[in-house]
Amino acid sequence: MKSPVVIKSFQNGISLHLDEGLPFDELLKEVALKFRESAGFFKNAKMALSFEGRDLTDEEEKVVVDTITANSDLNIVCLVGKDDNTNQNYLKALQMLSYDDGNEGHFYRGTLKKGQVLEAESSIVIIGDINPGATIISTRDIIILGGLYGEAYCGADGSPGHFVVALEMSPEKLTIGDFKYKPKDKTSRWSIKMKIQPKVAFAKEGAVVIEPITKELLSGIPF
Repeated sequence: MKSPVVIKSFQNGISLHLDEGLPFDELLKEVALKFRESAGFFKNAKMALSFEGRDLTDEEEKVVVDTITANSDLNIVCLVGKDDNTNQNYLKALQMLSYDDGNEGHFYRGTLKKGQVLEAESSIVIIGDINPGATIISTRDIIILGGLYGEAYCGADGSPGHFVVALEMSPEKLTIGDFKYKPKDKTSRWSIKMKIQPKVAFAKEGAVVIEPITKELLSGIPF
């Protein structure tokens, strides 16, 4: 019998496949059970979350996220979804960044312009762009609901697993922990109209790599 709740993993995130026909209250019980069983695997991970197989309202999304966090130590930092009207991927920031050390995440609304520097002793969500010549610095993770065209530095606290997510990833400089991203070319795309294509940058095998957040990336191995 097919499970009504299936968890699939991708880099720094999970995809939650939900049964379309199961009553929502029963579905929540299955979600709670699934994440209690997987609590030891996730531990204190910080992840993006995608919903598949069932259309949820904003309120239902929040209830599911609350159920996940109540039954595991996961920190869900954003939702990855798809806009059926534009057929484009998108990110939805969640105002629930919290960690065991009491260092809560922060939100900043606005675009950083050339010469501006924003620093945070926590994870941070930027609702806006990081323009060329601007800099964002976080000891933990960075989520940009806009374009990263300037510089970004994250993971300065030395702990592993940090990441940078942006709707448009075209950084001048990007550093995660001790590792730096090396752009393949130096051609600026600042003048090109932004196409919403979320990407995640993370450290892998001694370097920073950038990958698009797509359905293909979400199709990891179930566990």
